[in-house]
Amino acid sequence: MSVTMSSARTLRAALTSAAVCAATVLTVASAAPAQAEEAPPLREGGVAQALWNYVNSPDAVPGANDWSCRPGAEHPEPVVLLPGTFFNFGANFVKAAPRLKNAGYCVYAMNFGFTPLSLNRVGGLGPNRESAARLDAFVDKVLASTGAGKVNIVGHSLGGNVPMWWMKKMDGARKVDKYVGWAPSSHGTDLNGIVGLGEKLNLMGFVTHLSNVARFPGVIEQTDTSAYTREMWADGDTVPAGPRYTVVMTKYDTVVTPYTSQALTGEDVNNVVLQDACPTDRAGHMGLFNDDPTLQITMNALDGGPKDFKPKCHGFGLQLL
Repeated sequence: MSVTMSSARTLRAALTSAAVCAATVLTVASAAPAQAEEAPPLREGGVAQALWNYVNSPDAVPGANDWSCRPGAEHPEPVVLLPGTFFNFGANFVKAAPRLKNAGYCVYAMNFGFTPLSLNRVGGLGPNRESAARLDAFVDKVLASTGAGKVNIVGHSLGGNVPMWWMKKMDGARKVDKYVGWAPSSHGTDLNGIVGLGEKLNLMGFVTHLSNVARFPGVIEQTDTSAYTREMWADGDTVPAGPRYTVVMTKYDTVVTPYTSQALTGEDVNNVVLQDACPTDRAGHMGLFNDDPTLQITMNALDGGPKDFKPKCHGFGLQLL
């Protein structure tokens, strides 16, 4: 796709501004709990831990990537966690990884889309096709390590988009039992949603230090008019048969817009609007990472539970974007 010079300047300015506030992050880091090895049950992290991990532990989170784990009969498929744009799994899954591990799952997570501008922390910048190829290799490694026949995928935003490309275009669906997308950007979004995310990350103190729109195709490819998005759905709007799909959407999403575009179509799909279950939950796009109803819906989906599952309405996520 082509991006107007005005949009490019706007995006560049928004993302460059996100490079400030490193001191804020480090202040929070000093107050956040240390992340030593823990024995189950693992403690679930919150916003403070996510901020600390973003800088200090981008590639590690309690509960994930224990390569000695062997799935039990109750949960035979390992779970692969994929973070969203600008994030890393150390921050994105401080709540989900411990909960899954405590429930008896073998849990794995990977970062993707790192470029020289990523500072080994800011994911989702590189080409999404390359990220899908990395995912394919990672899943093969997980399957070889665990002896499992398939994996489950849980992805947030771009973390739900990249596996969709992999499943639709690279025959990855045959390796997936269940897919759970938190506000996935699979059908794309408008450019202003991505700009808004960059601006808000500045307020969160996340360090992105990006300056050139041409250097992060993974961001631009998520627009709804990009060649990448058009190619993903060129063969039809249905998802591949085989996996069981669950999508969690929030009406307060201002990044992947309209939020209804996140819905999937296919044989075994369950599109869940968070507020249909918990009307007072105002979690935004980013807030799904620490939203307890979202985690409950995820656990139900991975357990093969009913599609009309109703979570307990407490522990709502950040009201941000």
